[in-house]
Amino acid sequence: MSTVTETGTGDAAQPVATGEAFHAALDGGPARPPRPSAAAASLAFTWRAMLKIKHVPEQLFDVTAFPVLMTLMFTYLFGGALAGSTAEYLDYLLPGIMAMSVVMTTMYTGVSVKTDMEKGVFDRFRTLPIWRPSVMVGYLLGDAFRYAMACVVILTVGLVLGYRPGGGAAGALAGMGLLILFAFAFSWLWTYLALLLRSEKSVMGVSMMLLFPLSFLSNILVDPATMPGWLQGFVDVNPVTRVVAAVRGLMGGEPVAGDLLWVAVACALLVGVFGTLTMRAYNRK
Repeated sequence: MSTVTETGTGDAAQPVATGEAFHAALDGGPARPPRPSAAAASLAFTWRAMLKIKHVPEQLFDVTAFPVLMTLMFTYLFGGALAGSTAEYLDYLLPGIMAMSVVMTTMYTGVSVKTDMEKGVFDRFRTLPIWRPSVMVGYLLGDAFRYAMACVVILTVGLVLGYRPGGGAAGALAGMGLLILFAFAFSWLWTYLALLLRSEKSVMGVSMMLLFPLSFLSNILVDPATMPGWLQGFVDVNPVTRVVAAVRGLMGGEPVAGDLLWVAVACALLVGVFGTLTMRAYNRK
């Protein structure tokens, strides 16, 4: 039941509403803005990730300068020895270098998550009335821009050096799109590790320890048929090998349905497993 009290003295005494009257006055005020949709919240955090790149453009070095260096170095160092000419080797190498650059860049998603956790901004995010996964989705969509930039830079360098995709523009775009999709799904692994490990350095160390064998023990640089039999067994089950084969097939104009299906299933499993584990760990933190 509401009550009314007076404050002040003499003619200055004013009634002050309490209880139900106070809440009734609040109800008559401006309407509370509606809760943002899942898409709107995710795009807002995506824009936040993009602004961080704008304010720290040095973050783009790993998707600009590094891919160019890797493409030039492997083409001219190993092209003559491995394929007889740099032109022939470039046709084989470029889709692989593109995949390696993008896959290795995915670890920075986990590093960004851990950095924000150490700064304490996640405490604020958790209090917002938004779709919970939108914070993580924002990180991943923001990094998708970096992946696309790496693909465009490498393809541009390849075209300058004489690379011509057998699948034409459509095949090149399809290959890059498939690679970005896999990188988005694969990044959920690093967000999960970021929530488990204690520091930013730990996230980077564990990521590099996993990415180096996955990248170099694959079909990125050389044909697995030239490797010892025991090593071919690991290369054949390496997920990066399957992704590179699918991207190489699309860009070369000879897509293999089995490779495309494998990548699609792998993306679904990565998001389903590590996306679920990430959100469970995020809700417990």
